[in-house]
Amino acid sequence: MHAITIPEPGGPEALVWAEVPDPVPGDGEVLVEVVAGAVNRADVLQRQGFYDPPPGASPYPGLECAGRIAALGPGVTGWAVGDAVCALLSGGGYAEKVAVPVGQLLPVPDGVELTVAAALPEVTATVWSNVFMVAHLRPGETVLIHGGSSGIGTMAIQLAKAVGARVAVTAGSPEKLARCAELGADILINYREQDFVEEVRENTAGAGADVILDIVGAKYLDRNVQALAVNGRLAIIGLQGGVKGELNLGALLAKRAAVTATSLRGRPIAEKAAIVAAVREHVWPLIADGVVRPVVDRTVPMADAAEAHRVLESSTHVGKVLLITPNA
Repeated sequence: MHAITIPEPGGPEALVWAEVPDPVPGDGEVLVEVVAGAVNRADVLQRQGFYDPPPGASPYPGLECAGRIAALGPGVTGWAVGDAVCALLSGGGYAEKVAVPVGQLLPVPDGVELTVAAALPEVTATVWSNVFMVAHLRPGETVLIHGGSSGIGTMAIQLAKAVGARVAVTAGSPEKLARCAELGADILINYREQDFVEEVRENTAGAGADVILDIVGAKYLDRNVQALAVNGRLAIIGLQGGVKGELNLGALLAKRAAVTATSLRGRPIAEKAAIVAAVREHVWPLIADGVVRPVVDRTVPMADAAEAHRVLESSTHVGKVLLITPNA
């Protein structure tokens, strides 16, 4: 098979489409013939040499894919060769084939094309686990989503609206904010021109956001705490703005607030399986009913993954960028 390899860390040109050995599914795994993968920020970090795969994971980038089951490993039940699936991965999505733990498989939702389904596993698992399983967003509450036009953001907007929450978003242009509004965002904040703390307070009668989903990290830490409501929950899932920040514990204590930080890739298989099961139970019906939909900016041939990385790093996209294999 072919896969995107990284012989040496570097820029987008470091991604090389090369012939590599086929993976072999182990106990409790299936082999998926990949038709599409999706690009995530973690892939960029891996390409740059800053985010190695977990022990035992595929060395190739790619945290989600869609395709058809090509073979079943020992002990696998409930799935059959030929089933159309999408999957959450620890790596290996930038390839024509990948071995996947059975607990990280999802059926392709009704009404979704097979290639487009590659846009779903990572974002749905990230949003559902952080916003709902950890931060417990409830109907009537306000959630602030940083990077509202990103793959994570576009899914978070829709899921938050689906449960009856009020949604505030930050984005860097009027065009991106308009797309967020189309998806249901209520409060639109241009972070280049507006102070999100002031805007959230103004639009919540001074109360603040009950939940904040943050991809920025250190740069926003203090201001996120300022923007939180009493009993607010800040969920940090990215570090684009740095890894070290100063936290005012007095402000956190006064608000009886909580700060959590999670990543998905390095979690134990059992934890990933539990998250995937929750996504299938709670999110898949919303997709099948058309309440929630994947947002895809563009598709690129997988052999041209470097171009897809350039798009992601330019931040000109809205939603997901997909990589299409010759199997499609």
